[in-house]
Amino acid sequence: MFRTEELNIDVLALQEDSFEATYILRDEYFQSLDDSSIQHGDVCAEVCLRKTSHDEYSLSIKIAGMVTVPCDRCLDDMDQHVQSESTYTIRLGSCSDVNEDVITVSEEDGILPLAWLIYETIALAIPIKHVHAPGKCNVAMTEKLKELSATRSGDGDADDEVDPRWAALDKLKS
Repeated sequence: MFRTEELNIDVLALQEDSFEATYILRDEYFQSLDDSSIQHGDVCAEVCLRKTSHDEYSLSIKIAGMVTVPCDRCLDDMDQHVQSESTYTIRLGSCSDVNEDVITVSEEDGILPLAWLIYETIALAIPIKHVHAPGKCNVAMTEKLKELSATRSGDGDADDEVDPRWAALDKLKS
């Protein structure tokens, strides 16, 4: 089981003015998050934390890899390539807080939790619309979708009898 605490950085214990690490995040990582809509993936996350002033740091998170998401068209799982970079400003303060791109880390414990920040970077890299390449969708689902879409849009039989209420309204138009 993946422990998200492995992705924490103790900002106060840093010996140098910078910290760099590379994490390979697989299924166990995604499944360990409480509210993760992504359950499978293989992502490389490069984290770089640099001190910019006495109590301020710059955090850069670069991600690249593949995640498994449901296809919007057929609902089968599909692999989606993700690649992105996010930057944040980290400040030491009296309490922990996240506001826009500024994250305040408590001066008492000095722990910066990265698990959810990395997940958000991955989730934001997934396109809004994700569908299989043409011809790769589930055939049964695609056929059912075509059938239901034709029925709903009125492309069915043109000889269908018109509801008498609509016929009466149609007379009013003339």
